[in-house]
Amino acid sequence: MSILAIDAGTTGVTAVVVTPDGRIQAKGYQEFRQHFPQPGWVEHSAEDIWQATIEATREVLEKVDSSELTAIGITNQRETIVLWDRETLGSPRRAIVWQDRRTADICDRLRADGHEDRVAELTGLRLDPYFSGTKLMWLAEHEPHTWALVESGRYAVGTVDSYLISRMTRGTWHVTDVSNACRTLLFDLEAGDWSDELCELFGVPRDALPELVPNWGEVAPTEPSVFLGLALPIAGIAGDQQSALFGQTCFEEGESKCTYGTGSFILTNTGSAVVRSDAGLLSTAAWRSPYGAMTYALEGAIFVTGSAVQWLRDGLQIVGNAAETAAIAQTVEDSDGVVFVPALTGLGAPHWDPHARGMIIGITRGTTRAHIVRATLEAIAFEVRDVLETLPGLTTLRVDGGASANDLLCQLQADQVGRAVERPEIVETTALGAAFLAGLGTGVWESTDDLRDTWALDRRFEPAGDRGALDASYARWSDAVERSKGWAD
Repeated sequence: MSILAIDAGTTGVTAVVVTPDGRIQAKGYQEFRQHFPQPGWVEHSAEDIWQATIEATREVLEKVDSSELTAIGITNQRETIVLWDRETLGSPRRAIVWQDRRTADICDRLRADGHEDRVAELTGLRLDPYFSGTKLMWLAEHEPHTWALVESGRYAVGTVDSYLISRMTRGTWHVTDVSNACRTLLFDLEAGDWSDELCELFGVPRDALPELVPNWGEVAPTEPSVFLGLALPIAGIAGDQQSALFGQTCFEEGESKCTYGTGSFILTNTGSAVVRSDAGLLSTAAWRSPYGAMTYALEGAIFVTGSAVQWLRDGLQIVGNAAETAAIAQTVEDSDGVVFVPALTGLGAPHWDPHARGMIIGITRGTTRAHIVRATLEAIAFEVRDVLETLPGLTTLRVDGGASANDLLCQLQADQVGRAVERPEIVETTALGAAFLAGLGTGVWESTDDLRDTWALDRRFEPAGDRGALDASYARWSDAVERSKGWAD
């Protein structure tokens, strides 16, 4: 009665097996290569994502009896766009990743032509390279031969979940859910369906897009000959951040979570209503039940947090791994005036500046790697505070994701936002949410009340420190953010 959950993230694929009591029984992981063809561009090989999925799943199957598996749940990096041949399932080009900034000029052009208000009204989003629609416009304009095969019906268009389901079913199914569809700029949030008006604006043939299915319930069976001998129903689908909201059991209006992954994402459940924000937050679909009931959320999307730590490791090479950062940062009392704005792929919520670039300021002869590492952790806490400042009334923040295992980061976060931070025993809540959806869709759990019973607190971090000093450090951060804006213009 266990569930296999696959979390196709930005830097790798995680596979976990979740038991009926909500425990993670086994885990596999496979990283894949990042491609940076030009400054601000980020791409992934679709084949690499598929092979990482196979390898992570194979690793986890070595630790469990596959006959005990009931269903599969899938969660994924959301706004990344994939093209693939409907017959061969090969991809004609690398996927354009959600972090990619190449469409900033297209966004500026659409904005200048007066489209932003209508796009925001229909989608709950804004014109930013983050979202998929402008990526597809770029492909049509810059790779017309490839795009002609999209228009002819030979190539399918989809997010990573759609691509993986197509591969798992040997090309039989081309589907997605509302939590992924609503991030494409092609989805009417109120209507809950693809928008002909938006497809026309962005020049995307609607027939190329996947069919919309509920977030839980049996969707499609896997083909054993292509997926490690597994013949299981795919019964849960959600974009990674909505999946984490579900995994944190934030089922009621007003309940919120923050996931620390490649980026950080704060989501607040807004119930059955589309709530609009004037403060840079996004209105988004959270999930849709098999009965058609929609649940919505407000989201603050921060593009670079965990990937800033990855940059310390791979780019600057001043840490060996992410786990070292807390120990290194604790060798100094503070950042000694150093501020790091990790706008490595522009700024997301609440600033929304694709032309911003990363900046480290306040360096002196006394600056050490420990100060830069601490400034990086502080930057993550500052970025989350930027978003939470727009959400009055929040009393407690539930956190998850890999970086939430860092006690120093959680304490810095509680100190900065002046609210308690709660970390669950299981911080892999993105994968957990996918498992919950699949299990709910196949009867492993009967209701969301059953899912709530599985949530357990690991540690609660209470805010501490001098409020005046904390606010002064935040003011210094805000000044640095303003200095980083518009740099790529």
